[in-house]
Amino acid sequence: MQGVLASSFRESKVEILDLRHFSSADLRPLMEDEIAVWSSLLSWDYRASAEMIQRYVDAKILPGYAAIERGRIFGYAFFVYEGSKGVIGDLFVANGSRLPNPHEVERRILLHVIETLQQSPGIHRIEAQLLVHETGIVAQPFVNQGFQRHARLFMTLPLGQKAPVKASRQVPGDIAIRRWAEQDYQAAAAVITSAYRGHVDSTINDQYRSLSGALRFLNNIVRFPGCGIFDPEASFVAVQEKTRALAGLILCSRVREDVGHVTQVCMVPEYRSHGIGEALLAVTAANLRQRNFSLLSLTVTEANARAVELYCRLGFETKRVFDAFVWEG
Repeated sequence: MQGVLASSFRESKVEILDLRHFSSADLRPLMEDEIAVWSSLLSWDYRASAEMIQRYVDAKILPGYAAIERGRIFGYAFFVYEGSKGVIGDLFVANGSRLPNPHEVERRILLHVIETLQQSPGIHRIEAQLLVHETGIVAQPFVNQGFQRHARLFMTLPLGQKAPVKASRQVPGDIAIRRWAEQDYQAAAAVITSAYRGHVDSTINDQYRSLSGALRFLNNIVRFPGCGIFDPEASFVAVQEKTRALAGLILCSRVREDVGHVTQVCMVPEYRSHGIGEALLAVTAANLRQRNFSLLSLTVTEANARAVELYCRLGFETKRVFDAFVWEG
């Protein structure tokens, strides 16, 4: 079967070319297809991300590859460099009814991206999380090149007719929950670094391992539309009243006009198992419901059993399983 796919690929005269040879006008029809897929699979409005990608394409500063057949782009991937790390930002191939086989095209594009990153001077780590691809679908090129693979869950909670999310117990008396404020940046980064020390998620995302990395993570969440538009009204922190130190936080973005997405929820170790995570999720869900949102989503690593159990107990359901990949050279 692999030989048949490879033969079909050759016969269709598909070329894999540098993305920087093209303009947003060349990419736009494919981006429209991708916007529709994100909306259908994830209830996610991908237009802002697509516009940002097209701006970078026009500026010729976005490294990546495009699959071309008869002068038309029908697949692409891009990546970015972050110091000694490369991050694969997206992979999308239009799933048309005619040859070439989309999975074979995905494999070929990924091989180009992975080889480019692994051969780039000074790159010692590569990360990828490809949310719209079901687990296993694009795993082969990564596994063959020595990547670790981590299953992740995309979970959703309807906010319409279902009973409101309620914490099963009261938070400790010395903890107060208030809305996120701009001055919480530094303290929030410290919470993230503490919360993920030794955690599987710090293997998947190395920004969690340092204060400077956590600050970059927060800046990406709050300032850029890659993971939706940050929603400070539905983002909260748990504060230790005597010391004013942060004990936990939840950050939420708007990924569609009526859909929220939890981009981060974590607690410092000493305040785990105190009901704070439940309370933060409950207050975010209540805020969104009050504003007539229809859905709240989040992602979680499948190996993080305690978090998965909590989300299931609160009414979240798994809608997709996707893979995160990590390579360290």
